Amino acid sequence: MFGWGIRRLSARQSRHYRNILILLLIIAAVPGLILGAVLHEVAGGLVERELHARHVKQIAQRAHNLDETLSNIELTLTHWAFDPKFDYSLSGHSFVTGFERARDITKTLIVMAGSSPLAKKVELYLPEDGPLLFSPEYWRVDRREEKDAYDYIMKAGTLTYWGEYAYDTSRPYNKDLTLVHHIPGGSPDPFGALIVRLDNQKLSGLLQTMAPYGDGESFLMSKSGDIMATAYGHDPASPFIRTLRDRIRTEGALDGDFFLTLDKTKYTVSYGTLSRINDEWIYVSASPISSITAPVVTVSRWILALSGAVLLVAGLLAWLASRRLYSPIERLVRVLLGGKAVASEDEFKLIERRWLDLNRESRELQTKLDRQLPNVKEGFLHQLLQGYLSSYSEADLLDRMRHYRWEVDDRQFVVLFMRLTGFSGLEGRFSSGDEGLVTFAGVNMIEELAHQRFEQADVMNFHDLTAGILLILPNDRPVLEMVVPFCDEATQAVNQLLRMRLTIAIGRPTRLVSDLPMRFEEARQAVSFRVFESRNQVLDLESARLTEEASEPRYPFTLEREIIQAMRTGRTDEADRLLALFLDTLSEGGAKEIDVQQGMLHLLGSLQHAIMLSGINPSKLFKGVNLYERLSSIREPGRMLSLFRERVLKPYQAELESRSDGHVKKMIEQAMIYLQENYSHDISLDNCAEHIGTNPFFLSKAFKQVTGKNFIDYLTELRMERAKELLRESDLKINDVAVRVGYQHSYFNRIFKKQEGVTPTQYRELNRAT
Repeated sequence: MFGWGIRRLSARQSRHYRNILILLLIIAAVPGLILGAVLHEVAGGLVERELHARHVKQIAQRAHNLDETLSNIELTLTHWAFDPKFDYSLSGHSFVTGFERARDITKTLIVMAGSSPLAKKVELYLPEDGPLLFSPEYWRVDRREEKDAYDYIMKAGTLTYWGEYAYDTSRPYNKDLTLVHHIPGGSPDPFGALIVRLDNQKLSGLLQTMAPYGDGESFLMSKSGDIMATAYGHDPASPFIRTLRDRIRTEGALDGDFFLTLDKTKYTVSYGTLSRINDEWIYVSASPISSITAPVVTVSRWILALSGAVLLVAGLLAWLASRRLYSPIERLVRVLLGGKAVASEDEFKLIERRWLDLNRESRELQTKLDRQLPNVKEGFLHQLLQGYLSSYSEADLLDRMRHYRWEVDDRQFVVLFMRLTGFSGLEGRFSSGDEGLVTFAGVNMIEELAHQRFEQADVMNFHDLTAGILLILPNDRPVLEMVVPFCDEATQAVNQLLRMRLTIAIGRPTRLVSDLPMRFEEARQAVSFRVFESRNQVLDLESARLTEEASEPRYPFTLEREIIQAMRTGRTDEADRLLALFLDTLSEGGAKEIDVQQGMLHLLGSLQHAIMLSGINPSKLFKGVNLYERLSSIREPGRMLSLFRERVLKPYQAELESRSDGHVKKMIEQAMIYLQENYSHDISLDNCAEHIGTNPFFLSKAFKQVTGKNFIDYLTELRMERAKELLRESDLKINDVAVRVGYQHSYFNRIFKKQEGVTPTQYRELNRAT
């Protein structure tokens, strides 16, 4: 009864009046809808709504794609129907003598068929001369059945229309969905027709995309209910399709969605209209919902009953209110339309139609540009800062930036380079390999702060715990006054939320875009001169001189020797302790990151040299991994130590254990300790063997096997290292140095020059000079 009332009102009033009435019904029914929604959520309706919403969204998008495909076919055919090739000059033309025009028409029809993936064939029918048919080649229609079929197409009362026709008289049930346009276009007296026959298989394939779950059905039907195409070939008379068709008729609306239960299977159904030339089609998509929604059926019925009762009460109130609310809208439309009566369609569409066609293309292009602009800007910045646009002039670069909607006139440019440190301290929250995730979180945070403080700020994520920011600032304000507060705010946010530290290098400002690659590289290199401590740092390249240091870094040669000794003797724990002490020594006194990293690279080279001398191939031990490259990319002390432990010490220890048993290793360890404690005395292989309780021959062989060096070579190396240390760090005379390391003066000079290539005096002078 209520629906009948709405139909009577909409017959007398405009569509907009009906929309107002429906809107008021919805508003008036809010209390009932809220109560129904609460009950539905308690009963588990959230699952059902989620699945249904996904289906409706997918089907709407795919129906839009189908509509665009069919619209393209209609537009293309209309274009060709008005083409001079298909004017009245074709009527009465002899295609036998004028075969060149027949060949031209055949080529045109082939091109038309290839312009759409759904077109199976494009034909030209000329009933007066023969009749003739181009399909796409020219031939005369002689069979009566075929002539009747094509003449039936010509009898339609409209110039352009869709239909289903059987072109093979032996198979009358095999029909093709066809678009017909009489020619010439716009003529009241057509003499022929252009016919586009769609490929049923391709159309079915396109419809299958509207049944995404592999079961169910999707189909097209006319407003009268005739099935025009199906996705999976169900019989139009099957109970499933018949039930769907009847339900859509019952719904009454031109588009919508609902649930349908058939044969104990619940389906989510979406349908809508596709506006075609002189017709409207209805697309229908039905896909099954999992059986997990079965328990909500009973509760949903109660919800519908309760909501229906509320709607009945609200309907009367809405009907009364809508009549009064609509009157000012009707007066406004009469004024806008010059006093004309309100049509039976939506009033706003009458106004909208006048400018919609003119602005549609512009809006579509603008939408595409807005979507792609952030990606284009980011790609441009990466190319610019990395120097790939160096061949462009300053004017060209400014023009491109203006094109990408940057304000660059009367502006100065500042590049910031940021590095997140302290990643190794996040153990437990993140693991190795999560650097990209942490960088993403930090960059998003910094980007949000930058957009709050600056009108133009673009952040670049390098996905390796570093990021860059390009700031475009006014010329009339000091850079540090604007940038330093932002750096402080970003630092606090990273400290509090990520539990990490932030180093920021503020590049020197410039007014030339072409200078930005150099400014960016300066800022990136400047971060290497940060103090190697876990603290926040802001480096201003405009005022700081980063390459000048308060003191020269000291390399702990003694600790290096002790690490090598502990590693050779298999004392992994001791080597690990010394390694941490080595890094602490390098880092103390405000050491720069670049100095610490160079020192660790030098230590890696010394350890690799010691491994080679022990008879082990480093490449095989490291499994082909370039440790220098990996160490160069690490900025965290904890991760540096982890690389040495996991990639150097442990593999070397395992290799040593596989080469010698525990007794021999312990014996050689005792021998090496004896040499370290007594190298300043007269030591021979015999008295060392006597000290550890073995014979000289076995000691010599075992010493070479475990350490990779001869006994005398190891002792010489030990004495030379101590001698170099005394020459560098003390003022002892050369004679005293020789005695301290167990040599006579003359022999010491000779062996030192043989080992190091210079005399002791020259070595001291060279090291004092540096």
